[in-house]
Amino acid sequence: MDGKKNEDVEMRGFNSSPSQREPFIVPRSPRTSSKSGQAVSLPSNITNNPGLSILSYCLASISMTVINKYCVSGANWNLNFFYLAIQSVVCIAAIMICKQAGMIKNLSPFDVKKAKTWFPISLLLVGMIYTGSKALQFLSVPVYTIFKNLTIIVIAYGEVLWFGGSVTPSALFSFGLMVVSSIIAAWADIQHALYGNTTGQSVEAALAISTLNAGYAWMGLNVFCTSAYVLSMRKIMKRMNFKDWDTMFYNNLLTIPVLFVCSFIFENWSSENLLLNFPVETRNSLLIGMVYSGLGTIFISYCSAWCIRVTSSTTYSMVGALNKLPIAVSGLIFFDAPVTFGSVSAIIIGFVSGLVYSWAKVRQSQVNKSSLPTHNPVMSASSQSSRDASRS
Repeated sequence: MDGKKNEDVEMRGFNSSPSQREPFIVPRSPRTSSKSGQAVSLPSNITNNPGLSILSYCLASISMTVINKYCVSGANWNLNFFYLAIQSVVCIAAIMICKQAGMIKNLSPFDVKKAKTWFPISLLLVGMIYTGSKALQFLSVPVYTIFKNLTIIVIAYGEVLWFGGSVTPSALFSFGLMVVSSIIAAWADIQHALYGNTTGQSVEAALAISTLNAGYAWMGLNVFCTSAYVLSMRKIMKRMNFKDWDTMFYNNLLTIPVLFVCSFIFENWSSENLLLNFPVETRNSLLIGMVYSGLGTIFISYCSAWCIRVTSSTTYSMVGALNKLPIAVSGLIFFDAPVTFGSVSAIIIGFVSGLVYSWAKVRQSQVNKSSLPTHNPVMSASSQSSRDASRS
């Protein structure tokens, strides 16, 4: 899977290969104007504009990251499970409204048997999105974006062990850059926490270091949960025959009860704590942000499918890598993240590592298409069992 598909939001939605994606709005026959009776339709220069599709995809991705950071970055915020539950509820409501309006044609009816099979994947998804929200709560957007690249490494080697994949020298080089960028980002953050403030404020420095340590711990858990979710989902999807909207529907629907139950059990629902989480002066903007974060799943999925339809999977992969830079920069602009030589260097190296990885995946895909198999490859036992399961 390309690197961009490893983002938390997208993995709650589309997860199929680019060639299998279908447009969000199914093409219809030209509409008739009620006044003139003449057929009118959306201008093709808009729906088939590659530049506009790329720009929309980037804006959707950046805005989603910024809104998520805004919602969880309150000084007293501690209702992450509730926030993620609202995201899923809004997403499901939007899907059902679009289906009733005829905008979604390929959503299969709810199937209890499929839901039971998919439920373990939903539990892994809960772990992924919760640890991701906690990491984003304690870490800056640039550092979170850089460390998110480490998930690509774990998934790549998981595919080698379970699906008979391979890692090319170019991909290995990009992994090295990802690790280096993460080390530099952590070093820059720690240095700023220790020496970035006025001297003599040892209490503030200790608190900042404690916050960073919590963020790195949650980020490590997120890398593990994300990798487990992606690899497990890939194995089960081989025999579930899910389409794009089915994946999004089951992912969000099955997480709603789990998230609400976890919220009621582990989170404080007293009136005092609710007032701290939703202060009067920012309550409306916070609620709007929570609703938008749920709709953002739909927006990103649509823009992803649109970008692939009017460009190519190669362009989409490269855009995903290029988009890392503006996402990291948005954290510097909107949330006053520390701008130091180390942080800027980490962003640049992380950006280059994404480009190298995308180029390596595109090159490997082209080589696989141009070469013909001359023998049956030797497969590991896990890979053979995965293939047998997909055939059964």
